[in-house]
Amino acid sequence: MRQRDDMTFPFEEYARRLGDLRRRMAERMLDAVVITDPENLMYLTDYQTTGYSFFQALVVPLEDEPFMITRAMEESNVHARTWVELTRPYPDTGDAIQSLVQSLREFGLDTKDVGYERNSYYFPAYHQDYIHNSFTDGRLLDCFGIVEEGRVTKSDAEIAVMRRAARATEVGMAAGIEAVAAGVTENEIAAEIASAMFRSGGEFPAVMPYVTSGPRSMIGHATWEGRTVQPGEHVFLEVGGCFRRYHTAMMRTVVLDDLSRSMLVAQERMKLALAEVKAAIRPGLTVSDADNIVRNIISDNGVGARLVTRSGYSIGIAFPPSWDEGYIVSLNQGDPRVLREGMTFHIIPWMWGVDGDKTVGISDTVRVTADGCESFFTLGEDFTCKPEHAAADGGRIGGEPSDGGSLALVPGPATDGMDATEEETA
Repeated sequence: MRQRDDMTFPFEEYARRLGDLRRRMAERMLDAVVITDPENLMYLTDYQTTGYSFFQALVVPLEDEPFMITRAMEESNVHARTWVELTRPYPDTGDAIQSLVQSLREFGLDTKDVGYERNSYYFPAYHQDYIHNSFTDGRLLDCFGIVEEGRVTKSDAEIAVMRRAARATEVGMAAGIEAVAAGVTENEIAAEIASAMFRSGGEFPAVMPYVTSGPRSMIGHATWEGRTVQPGEHVFLEVGGCFRRYHTAMMRTVVLDDLSRSMLVAQERMKLALAEVKAAIRPGLTVSDADNIVRNIISDNGVGARLVTRSGYSIGIAFPPSWDEGYIVSLNQGDPRVLREGMTFHIIPWMWGVDGDKTVGISDTVRVTADGCESFFTLGEDFTCKPEHAAADGGRIGGEPSDGGSLALVPGPATDGMDATEEETA
């Protein structure tokens, strides 16, 4: 390892991560591992490139010096960014897997037990077939998840980097909320979010912001497509800020009117779900219990909405196409795993189908502490209302008047015993 002081984290952090990985390798009786997942490469070495569609791998022997297989163009990233000293680059006209097999032979690993990430997006089936046909004297064993066991909890140094990402998230979201108005396009809102994130020091996120208005909010994972926001509509925003490939994310909702009863119910259900699950989160709580807290509150809504997905997921290092670490841990029903100090989650008690045609969201990114949890954000959770942009017919949302009438919430647990009307005047 080449000791240096210009990486994302102190050199000692990477040495610890490598040591922890080797302890897990020894437990699994592996002589070496071949790591191909971009997030895992970043975690272990600080290596990153946008050229990760080409095959690349870090080979970590149990005892000897690690080495990297990269496309020749990407070798500069190894030397410029990482502690890795040994590289075996291949040309664009070369054979990446042949280079890997030859390098395993060169370093005396061709007769050993070698782990590989069988479920990695970037180790496709035809590459795996090739290496199984070529690596005939040793054994190839699936070690998918061996790096993620370390990634699932974040060190204090990682939390500090995620706070930088959170700054970009909040600044971007605030700019997006400010930009929402009748007559602007979804593209213009997205442009304001991106500009604010990048100007605040944020880097390109694994997914650009989600911006959908009116009926388009019901399209899963849709984002801006040039639509003009109409008077009286709502806009759903989800922003993931990034710094050094670490992410935090949040959802917020803007309503171009006062709140209808159904939208108020949606807002209060999501706020309650966040408050209740954050009050319960601590080391030892099961994943399933956390999910049930959110799911039970959101399901009891009375406005036709549902929680159509998991209620949260691990978040941290990410490259496109996704900013989440949900494949490591997602808040789903029936998962008995327990939360541990240092885990970080994007909690998403969003509501799909309010009044049958609106998706709205309020979310938070939190870290599990020694005795609870802590949010990365300070931005308010309430829907942002802009009645000056209401429809000319008096501002109807979902067929209901935006003022007058009962605002009582559907039955459910409360945090302070007040109903919605009392809370507004408290």
